[in-house]
Formats: sequence, C-alpha cells, structure tokens
Amino acid sequence: MRREAIEGIIEALEAGEQPTLELADFPTFSEEATAGNDHLSPADLTRIAEGLAQADIPTFQRALKAMDEGDLAWLGFKLVYDGAAAMSNTDNEVTKKYGDEGSANADSFVFFCNDAKEIVSAHGYSARDTFQMKDVTRGPSMHNQQFEGLTWTSVPLFGAIRVWLLGASDVAVELARLASHVGFEVKVADYDPAYLNEERFPSVERVMLHGGDFHELANLSASPEDYVCVLTRGHMFDPESCIWALENDVRYVGMMGCAGKNSTVHDLVINAGITEEDWERVKRPIGLKFGAKTPAELAIAIVAELIDVRYKERYSKEAQDKHEASLGR
Repeated sequence: MRREAIEGIIEALEAGEQPTLELADFPTFSEEATAGNDHLSPADLTRIAEGLAQADIPTFQRALKAMDEGDLAWLGFKLVYDGAAAMSNTDNEVTKKYGDEGSANADSFVFFCNDAKEIVSAHGYSARDTFQMKDVTRGPSMHNQQFEGLTWTSVPLFGAIRVWLLGASDVAVELARLASHVGFEVKVADYDPAYLNEERFPSVERVMLHGGDFHELANLSASPEDYVCVLTRGHMFDPESCIWALENDVRYVGMMGCAGKNSTVHDLVINAGITEEDWERVKRPIGLKFGAKTPAELAIAIVAELIDVRYKERYSKEAQDKHEASLGR
C-alpha cells in the first residue's frame, strides 16, 4: 500500500470530493484476484469509493499512523450483495455463536484493523461483523464467505518480504509460483535465458546475470529484511550465492543439497573469508523436513519454511502461543 494513495483519499474527503481508488493500490479487487467470485469484482472498489465520506477520514488517518509505526495492520472492506440476507444471518450448528443479530446494516464500507484487533470504522457493526472484521488479520479474510449476503476482503498496510531465488532451477520455478501466491515479493537471478525467461517465471522479477556465471551477483544489493534461497542449477554457484547472502546480512538464507556437497560449499565459503558463525546461519538443507523429493514437493517444503520464518519474525512469542492454543496445538 502506498502512503501517497491514503493521503490522497484523505485530502479528497477533506475537500468534500469523491476520492479515486486505484486497483493498483487495492489489488484484492483486481480482475485476477476476483476471477470466478460472483460476490466480489473490480466494480466493488468503485462502489466503496462512492460511499466514502468525511466521517471515514479517521479510518484512513489511523491507517497512516499504522504505516508510520510499522504496525501489522489492514484496511478492510465489507461488501454487501444482499442486504436482507446479511442482516438476517443466523448461527449454524458448527461455528461459534454470535447471537441472533446478523450484520448491523446493509452498508458496504471501509474499516481499519490491526493485529491487536483494534477496529476503527465510521459505521456501526454487530458482534458478528466484529468477528469478521478482526478476521482480516488472517488476510485478506479467512471467513469472508461464512455468512450469506455479504463478503469481506482487505489489503495490508505493510510491505511484502522479498525472497531472492538464486538459480532458475526447476525447484525455483515451482517455488516462485508458491511464494508469490502466499504474499512474498519474488526475484529470481540466473545467467542463462534458456532457464530464466518469462515462460518459466511469468509473474516475478527476473534478474539476468551476464558473463555465464554468478560473478555479477556481487553488483546487486539485498536488504537485511530479505530472504535468500540458494537453488543454483547443479549447485555450481552455491558458494557465490551463500557468500553474497551472508555479506548482505539477509534475515534468512537457505541452501539445497546433501551433506557431502554442503561440506564442499562450506570450505569454499570459509576460504572466501566468511566466518564459521555466519556459515551456521545458512539453513541446510533448506525447507521443512517431510520427505519431499520432486521439484514441486521441495518447493512446498521450502515455502512452508519461509512462511514459518515470516510468522515467527512478525509475531511475538505471546501472540504465537495464543494462536497455537486457539488451534488446540
């Protein structure tokens, strides 16, 4: 989410004008995201914009504050497609009970919610609405179609974590799809256009290295918040990749390969000046352990580990324990 987009909305509302909400800033309403969903479409973003008023300004101001503070927070949207059904929902026999009241009204509107379950909205909401508004913290809303007549969605107010895939291997092809799907920003680097091309990596950023090797990797910079997956074809450039990741002090680095190969990479990395302490930061082999063998299975194991690293990074031990307890684990 761009700060400028929210500032523009506030300025328009303060001037008594209808703001324009762009799909690029609210991708949850895009054609791709809403394909096949009869209850959500790009037109709903226009409908939300048309319903905004000065009373909604505090919601967007709270969103700006959350962005400034680096808070885990979302702008959420209630979309009503059948007002009578939305307001007359009744509890079923499976889920938690929320009383006899359905949605508080037939209005579609915007709201703010953060991971602390703080809600800001200019519109009234019932206990059942509150349940689904808080649920956007699962992003974009896990129970968005639990009740008839309305649906819910959201956009995060924090940036996606960047994942570098070093090597355009078959595992990287599968991992690029999965990692993008679960909200990571993916960059793939390789030197061979036969492997690093739009057909194999259609929806992620491709970084073409020149010279027939990974030497140009040294000209690139990674952020300390980035994750790096070392997946070079044939493991030929694993040492250069590990050295680059460690020298850039990335948050997470993992490498594929067996113990024997990893021992060889270790010696080459240490001889290049990397300390043993830094080498121990390399997760090897990369991915959760559950018997994965094929490229697709290995990609699942790796993205599962990336999700776990992100979860532990973003949430406190107290929040993790509460989440695990709620699931009975």
